[in-house]
Amino acid sequence: MFKSDAAPQRDLKTQTMSADLAIVGGGLAGTCGAIAAARAGLDVVLIQDRPVLGGNASSEVRLWVLGATSHMGNNNRWAREGGVVDELLVENLYRNPEGNGVIFDTILLEKCVEEPRLTLLLNTAIFEASKSDPATIASVLGFCSQNSTLYEVRAPLFCDASGDGVLGFLAGAAFRMGAEAAAEFGEGFAPDEGYGELLGHSMYFYSKDVGHPVAFVPPSYALRDITKIPCFRSFNTQEFGCRLWWIEYGGRLDTVHDTEAIKWELWKVIYGVWDHIKNSGEFPDAENLTLEWVGQVPGKRESRRFEGDYMITQPDVIEQRVFPDTVSFGGWAIDLHPADGVFSEKPGCTQWHSKGVYGIPYRCMYSRNVRNLFLAGRIISASHVAFGSTRVMGTCAHGAQAVALAAALCREDDCLPAEVAEPSRMARLQCRLHRTGQFMPSVEVTDPDDLSARAKVAASSTLRLTQLSPGRHTVPLDHGRAMLLPVTSGQVPAVSLAVIAHRPTDLVAELYGSRKPGNFTPDVLLGTTTIDCDPADQDGSGSDPTWVTLAFPVEVDRPRYVMVCLRANPDVEIVTSEQRLTGVLSLIHKANDAVSKGGAEQTPPEDIGVERFPFWIPERRPGGHNFATRVEPGLAVFGPEQVQSGDDRPVNGPNAWVADFDDAEPWIELSWDTPQTLSSVRVAFDPDYDHPMESALLGHPERVVPFCVREARLTDDAGQVLAELHDNHQTYWDIKLAHPITTRSLRLTCQRPGDHVPAAVFRIRCFAE
Repeated sequence: MFKSDAAPQRDLKTQTMSADLAIVGGGLAGTCGAIAAARAGLDVVLIQDRPVLGGNASSEVRLWVLGATSHMGNNNRWAREGGVVDELLVENLYRNPEGNGVIFDTILLEKCVEEPRLTLLLNTAIFEASKSDPATIASVLGFCSQNSTLYEVRAPLFCDASGDGVLGFLAGAAFRMGAEAAAEFGEGFAPDEGYGELLGHSMYFYSKDVGHPVAFVPPSYALRDITKIPCFRSFNTQEFGCRLWWIEYGGRLDTVHDTEAIKWELWKVIYGVWDHIKNSGEFPDAENLTLEWVGQVPGKRESRRFEGDYMITQPDVIEQRVFPDTVSFGGWAIDLHPADGVFSEKPGCTQWHSKGVYGIPYRCMYSRNVRNLFLAGRIISASHVAFGSTRVMGTCAHGAQAVALAAALCREDDCLPAEVAEPSRMARLQCRLHRTGQFMPSVEVTDPDDLSARAKVAASSTLRLTQLSPGRHTVPLDHGRAMLLPVTSGQVPAVSLAVIAHRPTDLVAELYGSRKPGNFTPDVLLGTTTIDCDPADQDGSGSDPTWVTLAFPVEVDRPRYVMVCLRANPDVEIVTSEQRLTGVLSLIHKANDAVSKGGAEQTPPEDIGVERFPFWIPERRPGGHNFATRVEPGLAVFGPEQVQSGDDRPVNGPNAWVADFDDAEPWIELSWDTPQTLSSVRVAFDPDYDHPMESALLGHPERVVPFCVREARLTDDAGQVLAELHDNHQTYWDIKLAHPITTRSLRLTCQRPGDHVPAAVFRIRCFAE
C-alpha cells in the first residue's frame, strides 16, 4: 500500500527527454517525417496529442489518403507520392484492401515502434515552448493525460506538423489565417468575401445493415429542420464515411479556438441527417440500418499557415514553375470550399487542376523568423489559394519526408534549416531524397556514391514492344479512348489497332503530345488521320476484328509520351489485351465526378488564371485494359541501362528495364572492369504509382499490384546468393550485407509477376557504405 501525507501542493511527474529532432503532430505528415528522420540516423521524438497516428487518415476521422493522383481523375500519371508514404500505402493495400481505418492505425503505429531511434509520445499535448533566444526554440512542454506525466523535450531542431501550428504559434513564428486579396500574389482564383475566408471542418458517419429493423431516437440536439441544408436531397442510404466530405462547417469561425463549437454543429447535422434517413419515410431501405460510427473529432482542413522564406502561390501551381530547391511535389486540384460549408447554397467545392504536377520548394518548409523550426503538413508557407492544393495528406506527407532529411543534413553540418537552401547543400539533400524514392519534378540528380552508374549492364532479355496480343474482350468507343505510349526521338512508329465496326464508318484518330516535359495533358496536336472501317472487311459478320493502321508522319525531338487518341464513335468497338506492362496505359476521355464537376473538359472562367484542357484518365483495375496493339517499328524504350539513372517511375519514358513477356525468370547484371566493394544494394520495383491506393472506404481489387516483382535473388560474380526475396509486395528491396563483399558483378534474377505481366525494375543502386 502507498500512503501520502497531506501537502500544500504537488507537482506533476516530469520526464525530460533529449533528441536530435522533435516533431509535434503525429498526423500522416508528422508520422512519415519521424520515420524518415529516424532512418536517416536522427534520434527523434514524435509528440502526438491523440491516441493514434494519422490525423485525418486515422480511425478517429477516417478520411482517405490522397495526393497528386487525385482519385485518378486528373492528367497526372504515375503521380502517387514516393518514399515512406508510398511504403505505408502499399502495406495498407496488402493488409487492408477493404479500407478499414483501424487496420491503417496499426500499420502507422507498427512502422513507428519498429524504428529504434524513434520515441513515440501519444496522448501528449504541447502547451509551452521555451526559447534560448528570440529566434530559437530550446524545449517544449507537453502533458499526457493518460499517465499524468509532464514531458519536457529538448532538441536543437523542431518540426511543427500539428495542423494548427501549435508549436509555431507558441514560439512566435509568423503566420496567416484567411484568404489573401487577389492582388497580393496575382491570384485570379482568390475568393471574394461572399465565398468565404477559411475551409471548414468535416465529420463523417458509418451505417450498417444488421438484418432486422432498427429504430432511431435522435438526441435532443439533432438538427430538426433538414431543409436548412440546401442540398439535403443528396443524402441517401448508400453514401457514408468520407464520401460525405461536404458535411462541412466552420469557415466563418476561428477554426482553431472554435473547434469544439464547430464539432457540436457537425454532430447536430449528422444526427439530424440520420434522423431524416431513418424517420422521414423517404428511405424504406434504411429500415435495417443502424448508425454504427460517428466521428468524435472533426477532420480539419485549414487554420494557420506559416510564413517561410518563400510562399507558394496560385501561379506557381498552375504554371508548374521550376524552383532550384524543389524537394517535393503536389498535384491535387486547387480545391476551395464555401465558408458556410454544408449550409451554403453554393457547390461544396470548386476544383481547378493544373496540367501536371508542380514542384514545392524547400523554402516553404521552415519558419522565416524562428530559425530552428521546420514546417510540415498543411501549415507550410502557402497562400490560401495554393493551400487549396498543398493541404491534402499525400502531399503533406511527401513534404515532411523532405524536412526529415533536411534535418539530418542540419545535424551533419551543424547548420540551421535556412542554410540547407544553399546550392551545394540543396544538391546533397535532393540526392539523398532521390535515393529514398522522392520524386521532384524537373530536378536532375546525379548520385556520386551510386556505383551502379559506373557499371556495364546486360540482361537476359529486353522487351521491344511490337505487340500487345488480342484478348477476349472489347470496349465500346462510347467516349474518346487512347493509348499512352513512350517513344524515342525521331519518327513516331505506326500503330495498328484491332477494331470491330458494326456498320461502315470513319474512325478518326489523333496523335497528341504535351507541351511541357513530364506532363500528360494532350495540349499539342501532332497529327490526324481517318480510317474507313467497313464490316465487309470482316467477312460481313460485323463481329470479327480487323487491324487498322494509324500512321502519323510526325517526328519528335526527344523521348516522350504520345497519346494515340480515337474519337468517340458508337459504331466501333476496340479489342483489348490482357497484357499489362510498366509505363503503358489506356485512357478514356471522361470526367471523374469526384474531382471534376464540369465534365470531361476543364472550362474555367477566363479571368481566374487557370487553363482550359481535356481530361484523359485511366480506368481502375480490373478494368482499364490496354488496346490490342501492334507497333512498327517496335518501341525500344525498356533497356537495361534504365536501372542506372533517372526517376523510380515513368516520367518522359518508362524509366524501367522490362523483360520479355515470355521470359519467366529474367535477370539483369551489373558488371565492372575492376572489383568493387559493396555493403548495400537498393532495388526499386514497380508499385504502380498511377494507382491512388486510397486508404479508407474505397475497396481495391488486389492486395499486390500486378507489376510488382514478388520473387528475386541477388548473386555475386561467383554465383553466391547474397540475398533472396520472397512474397514481396513492396516498392523497395533494401539489402544490407552483413559484411562488405568484393565482386566484379551483381546479378538480379526475378520471377515474372504474372503470365500477362513482364518483370520490371526501375533502379538498382549500389553503395560501398
